[in-house]
Amino acid sequence: MSNNPSHLLKQIITMSQSLTLPICPKPTPKPKPFLNPRLLLSPPEPAPPSVHTVLPGNGNHDRTLKNYSIALQRCVDKGSLLAGKAIHGRVYRNQVYPDSHLWDSFINMYVKCGSFLYARRLFDVMPRRDVVAWTALIAGSVREMGGKYGLFLFSDMRREGVCPNGFVLSAVLKACAACLDQRFTSQVHAEVIKLGFLCDLFVGSGLVDAYSKCGEVGLAKRVFFDMPDRNSVSLNALLNGYASLGDEREVLELFQVITESEVRLSKFTLSTVLKCCGSLGAMKEGRVVHGLAIKIGLELDMVLSSCLVDMYSKCGDSDSAYGIFERIRCPDVVLWTSMISCFDRGRRFWEACKLFMNMCSMGIMPNEFTLATVVSSALELGDLVFGKSVHGYILKQGFEKENSVANSLIMMYMSFGAVEDGCKAFDALDDQDTISWNALLSGFHDGAGDSKDGRKIFVKMLNRGFKPNKYTFISVLRLCTSLGAVDFGSQIHTHIVKNDIQRDKFVATALVDMYAKCNSLPSAALIFEKLNLRDVFAWTVIISGYTQTDRGEDALKCFRRMHREGIKPNEFTFASCLSACSSISSLETGRQIHSRAIKAGLSHDAFVESALVDMYTKCGCLEDAEVVFGISAWSRDLVLWNTMICGYSHHGYGEKSLATFQNLMDKGVKPDEVTFVGVLSACSHAGLIDDGWKHFNSLRDVYGITPTIAHHACMVDLLGRVGDLNHMEQFLTEMNIVPDALIWQIVLGACRVHGNIKLAERAADKLLELDPHMDSAYILLSNIYALKGRWHDVARVRRSMIHRGVKKEPGCSWIEVDGDVHVFVSKDGSHPRAHDIYHKLEELREKLDLAGYIPNAGHALLNVSDDEKRESLLYHSERLALAYGLICLKPNNPIQVFKNLRTCGDCHEAIKLISKIEERELIVRDVSRFHHFRNGSCSCQDYW
Repeated sequence: MSNNPSHLLKQIITMSQSLTLPICPKPTPKPKPFLNPRLLLSPPEPAPPSVHTVLPGNGNHDRTLKNYSIALQRCVDKGSLLAGKAIHGRVYRNQVYPDSHLWDSFINMYVKCGSFLYARRLFDVMPRRDVVAWTALIAGSVREMGGKYGLFLFSDMRREGVCPNGFVLSAVLKACAACLDQRFTSQVHAEVIKLGFLCDLFVGSGLVDAYSKCGEVGLAKRVFFDMPDRNSVSLNALLNGYASLGDEREVLELFQVITESEVRLSKFTLSTVLKCCGSLGAMKEGRVVHGLAIKIGLELDMVLSSCLVDMYSKCGDSDSAYGIFERIRCPDVVLWTSMISCFDRGRRFWEACKLFMNMCSMGIMPNEFTLATVVSSALELGDLVFGKSVHGYILKQGFEKENSVANSLIMMYMSFGAVEDGCKAFDALDDQDTISWNALLSGFHDGAGDSKDGRKIFVKMLNRGFKPNKYTFISVLRLCTSLGAVDFGSQIHTHIVKNDIQRDKFVATALVDMYAKCNSLPSAALIFEKLNLRDVFAWTVIISGYTQTDRGEDALKCFRRMHREGIKPNEFTFASCLSACSSISSLETGRQIHSRAIKAGLSHDAFVESALVDMYTKCGCLEDAEVVFGISAWSRDLVLWNTMICGYSHHGYGEKSLATFQNLMDKGVKPDEVTFVGVLSACSHAGLIDDGWKHFNSLRDVYGITPTIAHHACMVDLLGRVGDLNHMEQFLTEMNIVPDALIWQIVLGACRVHGNIKLAERAADKLLELDPHMDSAYILLSNIYALKGRWHDVARVRRSMIHRGVKKEPGCSWIEVDGDVHVFVSKDGSHPRAHDIYHKLEELREKLDLAGYIPNAGHALLNVSDDEKRESLLYHSERLALAYGLICLKPNNPIQVFKNLRTCGDCHEAIKLISKIEERELIVRDVSRFHHFRNGSCSCQDYW
């Protein structure tokens, strides 16, 4: 029969015209005529109470009714409502009195041809509504009117006393599933048991589906396993129920049990299980399902293939995913998108972009998800040019106003620092959402755009009625961190409290970070302590906050608390803690953290290695720093090279520092500004004037680096150390940068060494202009006057300090013994072992006298007699700390002493002799550098 509806209508009308009505006596009582089709267009009148009876005893009439039923079924098969109505009209005009089967056929036709209203009106005038009619109407109501209406119909059916069959129960259970009515499902379940339909496969599957969709997966599971026969429909319903609740592990366990039975697996079952494997990252189980798909011949099915690609992608096996993709004939856009996303998730960004280009060359039109993924891959590739070409393609295809695509473009441009292009992409979007605003804000908190503009954007977002989410607040808090705007950050904190998201761990961590980096640690600590779940990120933020604000001891206390609470540190935690050890020169704690990093398998991380080298160099263990640096030969980044170069320089090994720089150049690593600070500092500490000028001039000429204030400070220090004060003044005059306080301090220090009072006075004036309360300016100038014996000028400087309320930082030294730090000041008698310390100093004094040591009274900047000056030199703080170390530490251990001021020249000479007399390695770190004393000589070669 033709598929043309009009032709079908003609055929059915012709067939109905050939039907002959039976000649039979007029029945008594007269049957009710069939409903006029025109009345279906308006609400039907109530049917009279007469009961319709089929004319008995005529075979022709029965055959006619049967033919009408067959014709109606053909209308159902073709989906032709028009032809069905024509038959209805023919039956009415010929005054055919239908039997119950023809009534049911008309109800079924109207329901399945999409005219539920006609079916209902016809149903209302049926003389006797049997279970078949009820079944058709209930099933149709679920499709057209929703589940609730189906439940009402079923209730009416039971009130009329019609006993349901399996088909009715299946239809009602679909209605229960559609409207998620668990209570009604339980009532139907009781009806099923009462009527003995529990063994019916369709009814059982309906129960499993209804319970699963209502969230009662436990009941669904019981029904499923109580069924004598199970099919893939009931299995799918049960598995989908557990999957919708997020219980993927139970799905896999059920699937393992079911595969041992004889239930036939469908592609929908395998798809559900594969999705769960992907969510769990269960590669092993996913491969088993893949094997089953191959076994039953479903591997190349489009739906299942997409699920396999997605599963392998989420499990991190993009090669297997691509192997499946390649074997599929004519993959659609969904499958292409799945494979591109797979490469993107597997960080194979170039392959994702290449696949996208292949897709376009094959004429497959991408969708918004494809384009959003490709833009993300372009971002991760760091290829702005390719990203712009993708943007051009998006404009050509008209996807620029799709939110997911536009948001990806905004994020890409903002991440590349192309703030203007990002703003244009944002403005081109008609329907911005919160994600769009968040993407726009992301470009203003890392220095790509003006951070102040970021604040304006946030205010504009609020004014336009958008409600910020936690990601918005995190971006704005990072913006406050970049600006150091703690006041604005406090206002954002208020908004966070009003929106009741202060308990979110990511928002709380961002608050801690903002307050810590804005030097408001009490607020940071208060928020941190209120966190219910402090994870490793929160701990790391508070630890790094303490470290960056020179509160190393507090940082290490937090690290110990973190360890007691059982939180495993990550590489950033270790790096921050090692930096804390560097700041307080706590070698023992640093070694313990190094040990923990090794146990955690993080000692070879680039951040940890750099922090380890920095810690060991700043704690005086240059040999250990060299060991860590040597082990990292295959993973060195520029930060690690810079740390080692600066470390050698700080310890006075200028030649080693320059050799390391040459090694860096030989490896093809491009140096940066920090590298040359270390190189120039090494030249300064070693007095390498020619090398210093060569490297300084190469900054701009060879490497294209604009010299910073730090580079100029190194050159001023170099010229000052070699005593070339004339060239130093000329260099200061010709500088393109205004000298800062550090440079004038260096000048003042050089004047102290070389006795240039005139330049010292000018440098001191410059320093005090910058900061009238800088104690070092007064002290250095006072010491210069004292060296020249100008005690009246010394007194004048001291009076000026008192008048301005400037206090001199007291000189002190400290030494770490068995994990405890012991602090000493000059002529200190407060230590518990002061008697032993002074006794040891007397022993050393006698040995030094025998070695020919004569104290240099010129280093005692006091207006007293020479004998008193020499006596005072014997009890400087570094000597007290050194004596305590000689008493307490084993002979094979080096002794490390730290001092907050510059070591005086006399102590330097004395400690050189002590290292030879005691046959010990002595390490002294003053405010400027490390001194390694061995066998009567110092690493600085007396040039410091």
